Amino acid sequence: MKAVFSEENNLRTKLLVEAALARAHAAVGNIPEDAAEEITRKATLEFVTLSRVKEIEAETKHDIMSIVKALSEQSGEAGKYVHLGATSNDIVDTAMALEFRDMLQYIDEGLDRLILALAGQARAHRCTVMMGRTHGQFAIPTTFGFKLAGYISEMLRHKERVAEMRKRVCVGKMSGAIGTGAGFGQKFFEVQDHVMKDLGLGCEEAATQLVCRDRYAELVCVLSCIAASCERYATEVRNLQRSEIGEVQEAFDARKQVGSSTMAQKKNPMLSENVSGLARVVRAYMTPQLESMVLWHERDLSNSSAERFIIPHVAVLTDDILNKIANVFENLVVNEEKMRQNVDSANGFIMAESVLLTLSAKGMGRQDAHELIRQIAIQAEETDMDFRTALSENKEVMTLLSASELDEVMDPDNYLGKAPEMTDRVVARAEKVLGTKIA
Repeated sequence: MKAVFSEENNLRTKLLVEAALARAHAAVGNIPEDAAEEITRKATLEFVTLSRVKEIEAETKHDIMSIVKALSEQSGEAGKYVHLGATSNDIVDTAMALEFRDMLQYIDEGLDRLILALAGQARAHRCTVMMGRTHGQFAIPTTFGFKLAGYISEMLRHKERVAEMRKRVCVGKMSGAIGTGAGFGQKFFEVQDHVMKDLGLGCEEAATQLVCRDRYAELVCVLSCIAASCERYATEVRNLQRSEIGEVQEAFDARKQVGSSTMAQKKNPMLSENVSGLARVVRAYMTPQLESMVLWHERDLSNSSAERFIIPHVAVLTDDILNKIANVFENLVVNEEKMRQNVDSANGFIMAESVLLTLSAKGMGRQDAHELIRQIAIQAEETDMDFRTALSENKEVMTLLSASELDEVMDPDNYLGKAPEMTDRVVARAEKVLGTKIA
């Protein structure tokens, strides 16, 4: 991903655009075919070197003109046709669209890797019972696989977002100074269409001097959402690895890895913490990119300096985040025994809803059943009594339920709803989208 936004690749993509422009002019009869061929042949890093471009830029103080001059001097007589009719951002924004295309491919691959990691764990733990928590408190039982199924579904939506925004983000322009196409004369439409088809890009249909920055804002927003999702999963790992919970743990190399410089026993969720920190940096770039939508008239330069930081950093960090959190789940240690211990530690109180609904099914009004269970639960907690014992001593409850029925209603394994089946469905959908079988 860093290579996509390297100085060398930035120059390479801009040369590709200049060459495509020359070919477009030749295709519509504006310049000789052999001139376009010569420009195309010389529009490579072999002939137009980064060092020469920087040397010229040191004199001209203009990045695109330094490329134009460097390419022109290499192209001989054909050099007089380089950059014909174009403005700087015709080259800059169209080259950026090429970089976006490559960048989104890497993001998509990162999403696939994470989905595969999550799906493998989800399938393995479709029936692994664990505590569900709301407000940080015990709620009702769930399965670890179902928890991960929610993450998979979210990542599949992100894949849809990436695919959907490609047509809006991978867009260039070749329409001149303020987008009117005046510099290209009567054959403007043909020239612009030829360039974009040549490069495999969409076309900004009514540009200013720039490709409109709502496109860039959408890109940063989607990548920020992906990073936020990854932080959500990382935060869950960090919480579940807490000493008092201990249900999962990041992989730890006991032979070499050190958790703390002083507390030698420590095994910390360092990758997940790293993901959480970097995700916040990604999201922080949303505001300056949104601000870069607001430019004076047909353009000013306030977006340029910001975007030189925003776009590469958001792309590289999001790619890094995706691969790190995939690593976490590929190697995650799942402590099923501790999950069961935590469920058992609830002393049956997490089955209150199960009892409530069973009493309702037996004929007791739903609100009456709720109030009865609430009172029994409060009294049991105050007297340090487990919930099943408290229920068994209540005449109203035992009038409607037998002892065996109460045991069945109080079994967490019997109150998982369709969590395993929903997990299977999500994993199956992931297999279909990714076109691969998940072990």
